[in-house]
Amino acid sequence: MRHLLSPLLAVAIATSAFGQEIEIRDNPRVREALHLLEVWADAQRAYEEIPGISMAVIYDQDMLWSKGLGYADREAQRPATPQTVYSICSISKLFTSVGVMRLRDEGLLRLDDPVGAHLDWFDIGDTYPDAPAVTVEGLLTHSSGLPRESDYPYWSPPDFPFPTHEQILERLSDQEELYPAYEYFQYSNLGLTLAGELITALSGDDYSAYIRAHILDPLAMASTTTDIPVAEHGGRMARGYTAMRRNGEREPVGVFQARGISPAAGYASTVEDLGRFAAWQFRVLHHEADEILGRNTLREMYRVHWIDPDWETKWGLGFSTWRMDDKTYVGHGGSCPGYRSSFSLDPKNKIATIFMSNASGVNSGSFTSTAQRIVGPAIAAAVDTTAVEEPTDPSLELYTGTYDLSPWWGELEVILWKGKLAMVSLPTDDPLDALTELEKTGEHTFRRVRDDKSLGEEIRFDVGPDGRVLRLWQHSNFRPKIR
Repeated sequence: MRHLLSPLLAVAIATSAFGQEIEIRDNPRVREALHLLEVWADAQRAYEEIPGISMAVIYDQDMLWSKGLGYADREAQRPATPQTVYSICSISKLFTSVGVMRLRDEGLLRLDDPVGAHLDWFDIGDTYPDAPAVTVEGLLTHSSGLPRESDYPYWSPPDFPFPTHEQILERLSDQEELYPAYEYFQYSNLGLTLAGELITALSGDDYSAYIRAHILDPLAMASTTTDIPVAEHGGRMARGYTAMRRNGEREPVGVFQARGISPAAGYASTVEDLGRFAAWQFRVLHHEADEILGRNTLREMYRVHWIDPDWETKWGLGFSTWRMDDKTYVGHGGSCPGYRSSFSLDPKNKIATIFMSNASGVNSGSFTSTAQRIVGPAIAAAVDTTAVEEPTDPSLELYTGTYDLSPWWGELEVILWKGKLAMVSLPTDDPLDALTELEKTGEHTFRRVRDDKSLGEEIRFDVGPDGRVLRLWQHSNFRPKIR
């Protein structure tokens, strides 16, 4: 593993409540969790026929794990890696929002400023003259009442004709507000595009040049661009593919550029670079770093600024925010032609999970949320010096691996878990729920641990003359070991 996120820390170290330094990556529970994450993600990719994915897990200033699985280019059989470039689509909005908040902190705008106060060409049809004005805050929280898109068919195949800045302005006067401002959540690429226009207008700099100089370069995000690097498509950049067709195929998608919509949906990046973006946020929040934004501003962006009348949709300033397992997460997802991505942060516990794929129709958020649920408790256990850690019997390694469950299911993965042996059927939407712990009862024999901790049926492993496991027996049936 490489430590490439920040000069602050050279290794994955946490400090316990007692001031003791703990190397997170070397903790056996963390290693077990990362292994489960990898075998689960690889099975999901294979059974969903996703050509390629890249993932990463960040703890504070360290990349605990990163991996490419499958192919960045299926036809060329070019493997996906942590350095593979993908379209990250709407994750772009986070960088635009950070740029706007920098301008706010410099006194160049206020969140309650009408957009028209800074963009004199903002002349969209005022459908609701008695409603509040469209404000900067409305853009960042998707509560502005603006329509979702500029008036062009840029999500339409095969050419995806994204408009230029000039074309967006040309059609704006022909569009109308969809809702009164501050009445409903309406996700709006047009709104975040206008937020990018604010950066250009108030900074006196080109949007891309401003983002590069004030965000990407300071964070050493050299592989991130504010629009698709067409020259790298099919090379370092993954080739995109469609959602699964009825015939079970995914077809290649042509390359596109978001042009004037780039502030909302145009960026390309790698999981390593988004890891740097996550590490920066943890530095600001937990290490008193004064970089790009101050701690209070970043916390302000995470805080819920809009709750829809359904009490389901919650949004900060640019960031989506949600609750899972009694924890608060922030981040964003991305969906563009041929690509799906997800960026998830647990700000309190300094854990980020990142997912990128080169296919549409992929539940990208399930990958990052499952990664958080697998790895988060393991990291918490690693930093808790009061916890009693079960030692792992090294002889258990013999039984780990993949066993064939066909034709009824997919695979059975036998893993180390909490110092013992466990097995999980793959593929599965919830690997933790599907996980079954085993208790050793004799030579090559185990019994299933039931939910009430009593012991169930016997699990027996056949070992060949060469000392390698051949098969697993359960319920009087065997499953051959395939790797």
